[in-house]
Amino acid sequence: MTNANSEQSLKQLMLLSLDGDEGAYRRLLHSLRTLLITYYGRRMGGGTRADMEDLVQETLLALHSRKATYDRERPFTAWFFAIARYKLIDHHRGHGGRAAAEIELAEDIEDGFGEEALTARMDVERLLETLPAKQREFIRQVRLEGQSVSDTADRYGQTESAIKVGIHRGIKALSQRLRGDT
Repeated sequence: MTNANSEQSLKQLMLLSLDGDEGAYRRLLHSLRTLLITYYGRRMGGGTRADMEDLVQETLLALHSRKATYDRERPFTAWFFAIARYKLIDHHRGHGGRAAAEIELAEDIEDGFGEEALTARMDVERLLETLPAKQREFIRQVRLEGQSVSDTADRYGQTESAIKVGIHRGIKALSQRLRGDT
């Protein structure tokens, strides 16, 4: 099963969009909007929900105006998140956040933001898809998204112990897969 937000799925939607498929373009925009909310939500700190929504819309408009520049041979998510990153830096600069803009640039350099990091994220997503749904979501929420165990337990109607056990078992299963034990 392919994750709707995987590199492969998003790139396919983009390619179909470039070929004139309006339905694929609408699905692409919907998926990207969801990804942007998470992306900006983690990076905006004290920003308001309205600021984040404005930034999401600006980024999607930038995608629309630049989509003809997309190189079909390159990873789509690296190209798209470069646009998103520059929009965020512009936002910080426009709101008196020169220091925040500089930090964003420095973190991108430190984190190796680019094709390698995005490819690694896609690899992690593919591995997570091999886990049962609950384990996969617990790991995403706590380990990848940085949510607390308590908040995740509340969200899924589970105990904190169940979340911790699910994460432990999921990571153990992933480790076994990576070692070739299963």
